[in-house]
Amino acid sequence: MSDVIPETITLEMMRESLYAAVVCDALDGLGFTNQSPNVPLPPLTVERTLVGRCKTTLWGDMSHVDPRPYELELQAVDACEPDDVLIAAAGGSQRSGIWGELLSTAATNAGCVGAIVDGAVRDVRQMTEMEFPVFARSRNIYDSKDRQRVIDIDVPVEIDGVRFCPGDLVVADVDGVVVVPAEIQEQAILAAWQKVHAENVTRDAIRNGMKATDAYDKYGVL
Repeated sequence: MSDVIPETITLEMMRESLYAAVVCDALDGLGFTNQSPNVPLPPLTVERTLVGRCKTTLWGDMSHVDPRPYELELQAVDACEPDDVLIAAAGGSQRSGIWGELLSTAATNAGCVGAIVDGAVRDVRQMTEMEFPVFARSRNIYDSKDRQRVIDIDVPVEIDGVRFCPGDLVVADVDGVVVVPAEIQEQAILAAWQKVHAENVTRDAIRNGMKATDAYDKYGVL
């Protein structure tokens, strides 16, 4: 990576060069130490780094027949914009697979680049074939109708005590999910960008024979 810090670090540049752990480290350095859920949200389709803006949905479990099934989830998907990431805050519920192939197709058509689901999903084979990134707790074959529904959209939501707000930046990969509040995005991404470069320099030094302790003393990066 070049020593030159670009004037603008775009989402595409973030996808190519950053990863969740280094963004989490940058947030730690800024005093934001609770930005990544500890619950497992592994990639279930493709394993590339997902970077985008939070499009939030809040889900609830149901115990009655839904008179308007899918209403708000369809509104949320239809309102997606390019580079959105659909955040489904379902409290880890395992009652049904709340995200699947058809929603992924509609979301893709709207420019959405992936989904993070604090619950279960289905149609994993089809979404994998689409190369649509989905991070979720688990899989569940049941349809969401009369089991779960979206109860609000475009509101702050929480996953494992971590707050996701509409428009926040989210980065996810095989190590985990991290959310960057919009108000500190520029600082956090610049710090992450600089740390990635420093890590590359440190790695090269160790590969060339420098002891790990000496490399840390010299570059201050681990």
